[in-house]
Amino acid sequence: MLPASAVTVSAGAPGTDARRANRPAPDAALTRGRFRLSGMHCATCAGLVESLLHAQRGVRRAEVHPSTQTLVLDWNPDLVTLDQLRQVLAPAGYDVVPDVAGPARDLRRREHRQALWRLFVAGFLMMQVMMLAWPSYVAAPGELAPDQAALLRWGQWVLTLPVMLLSAGPFFRAALGQLRGRRLGMDVPVALGLGVAFVAGSGATLDPGGPFGHDVFFDSITMFVTFLLGARYLELRSRHRAAAAVEQAAEALPDDVERLAEDGTVARVAIDALAVGDRVRVAAGQRMPADAIVEAGTGAADESLLTGESRPVSKGPGDAVLAGSLNLAGVLTLRVRHVGEQTRLAGIRHLMAQAFQDRPTTLRTADRVAGWFLAAVLCLAFAAALVWQRVDPSRAVAVAVSVLIVTCPCALSLAAPAAWLAAAGALARRGLLLSRLDAIESLADVDWIVMDKTGTLTDPAPRLRGATAQGPDAEALASAAALAASSLHPLSRALAAALPAPSGAKDVWTIEEFSGRGLEGRDAGGRRWRLGAPRWAVDTRCPPRVHASGASDLPDAQIVLTCEGLVRGAWQVDERLREGAPAAIAEWQARGLAVEVLSGDEPARVETAAGEAGIARWRGGARPEDKLQHVTALQAQGHRVLMIGDGLNDAPVLARAQVSIAMGQGADLAKARADAVLTSDGLDAITAALRLARRTRRVVRQNLAWSALYNAVCVPMALVGWLPPWAAGLGMAMSSLLVVANATRLSKPGT
Repeated sequence: MLPASAVTVSAGAPGTDARRANRPAPDAALTRGRFRLSGMHCATCAGLVESLLHAQRGVRRAEVHPSTQTLVLDWNPDLVTLDQLRQVLAPAGYDVVPDVAGPARDLRRREHRQALWRLFVAGFLMMQVMMLAWPSYVAAPGELAPDQAALLRWGQWVLTLPVMLLSAGPFFRAALGQLRGRRLGMDVPVALGLGVAFVAGSGATLDPGGPFGHDVFFDSITMFVTFLLGARYLELRSRHRAAAAVEQAAEALPDDVERLAEDGTVARVAIDALAVGDRVRVAAGQRMPADAIVEAGTGAADESLLTGESRPVSKGPGDAVLAGSLNLAGVLTLRVRHVGEQTRLAGIRHLMAQAFQDRPTTLRTADRVAGWFLAAVLCLAFAAALVWQRVDPSRAVAVAVSVLIVTCPCALSLAAPAAWLAAAGALARRGLLLSRLDAIESLADVDWIVMDKTGTLTDPAPRLRGATAQGPDAEALASAAALAASSLHPLSRALAAALPAPSGAKDVWTIEEFSGRGLEGRDAGGRRWRLGAPRWAVDTRCPPRVHASGASDLPDAQIVLTCEGLVRGAWQVDERLREGAPAAIAEWQARGLAVEVLSGDEPARVETAAGEAGIARWRGGARPEDKLQHVTALQAQGHRVLMIGDGLNDAPVLARAQVSIAMGQGADLAKARADAVLTSDGLDAITAALRLARRTRRVVRQNLAWSALYNAVCVPMALVGWLPPWAAGLGMAMSSLLVVANATRLSKPGT
């Protein structure tokens, strides 16, 4: 049986993209499927998985996207089954399941639980090993009896064994897989250093007078494993959040919908059964199942996450609606125009995936460097062993072990992540949560800031700006509060929040909501009150009052209250800039950064908001593809772009920018593709991040310099035999602690 995510591929199938144009057309026997991978933690893993699958008979194409941990596979089920392919990947530490929500969620839960247990075991046992190792470091010669020293060594060995078998297991499996695939990643030197140190320590424990000497390195092993697992756990959590957000975006569409037949009968069908030209009915509170045209009914749609439009959009016959938008009120009859992958929602997801896959990663560089580094270390250790075999054979193994231990890339691998983690903690206390730790490094290079308007530059909720003319009287205020409290419309909620809470008298009102227009109710006396759009609320036979000052009740009013057609009150409800936005933007510009507003909202409102914030560059009416194209053009000119947004329509450009920040109230998909999420109301946390980024870079460079100096000094000492294995292990541990201690300075208040 084929997995739920698999489809049969035929030659010349529509939708083939340009990247596959030069590939041979698949035959009809091939099946294409999308799958989720687990066990990946570096870019080398992608190439290894592809090479393992391509070596199997029946596999035509295997393409791994390391950023999203997904696999696109074309294979012939008659020649090789999915279970057989899983058995090929299992020895290398990978697993694969169909890319559907249920199995993918189960796989993530299992992977997260295993990673957490490994980290807990390593961290807990590290503390016990350090406690047993401490006496050997502080005891003077002769103070520690031989039997006591042996007991402490055996205790450390017993406690280190679970760390090597359970916690460090992924390092050894990954290293073995990389070697089988003839690829050298960072796991190879890590596994080699751990393995040599453990073997040497075990030999010293079993025979202190043997060729391995009497020094053990179990404290260094457990500490090294804990540090690496901690960093990888944070990376795992980030990947899982991104995968969950993509699934939630896909689940934004309803599972089924009411389809209307030509004879007027209604049938509830799955959304996958819809076709272009079908007629469907969508009630208030439901999401649009497809891109469509309204044939009958009136309503209002919330499209803010798809188009950037900040206010509900009235919908009537002839208007277009977008899949995934929310019908706020009324019942709409729609004629389907686009379904499935042809909808605007699917297009945004595809743009986002394309932009995210193009983002460069530091892991690729690290893996390339690791290969040369490992080759140099092996050559040094082997050469040292050969030389000492001639000089003093009893010290040959000890010298080789010292070289491998002292060059183990612990401090080097922690130099940048430790600083990034400390800076991330400082920013989290200010309300900016980093989901990609090295984003703080990218932030130091930013020279151009592009930001959305709705919910980003402006407050996400509309607020009451004030009443027009002389303002409503007490009776009008009470009536407006009673009507507004009966609606969930954003403008009604803004007005209800600004007015006194309605009394119990509203219970005797009869209130009806008219989609896209407003609310109508009758009070206890039978009078008709209306609250809503001016043209609908005002009786054309009763023009608005004009006061002695010449002011009318309706200038620029978005909400009008009438009683029997006569105006009793009018309010302006509009957007406001986020708290402290002008000051934050002024500081960004003072730092030499260019600031630009790029929004899908109406140009007039974009211009107004940008002017209030002190931003000269702005553009309104931008579609998601326009935003992505604009940022790509800036990058082509050599600019380093910081993108700030909150909507689903911002997700592609958030993924494309060198560094991106999503607002905390925004779409889950936008937050998953951003490098940071702003949970505070103001923009001052972004200002703090810009300040901290350059200081973090200085600390990273200090850590890298120390790591290089440590290796430059200690490697020659190990080669000439001046650095015994225990001193090499202690030096490795101390260099790591120094790197971490230097990085913690970034987490102090006021950084």
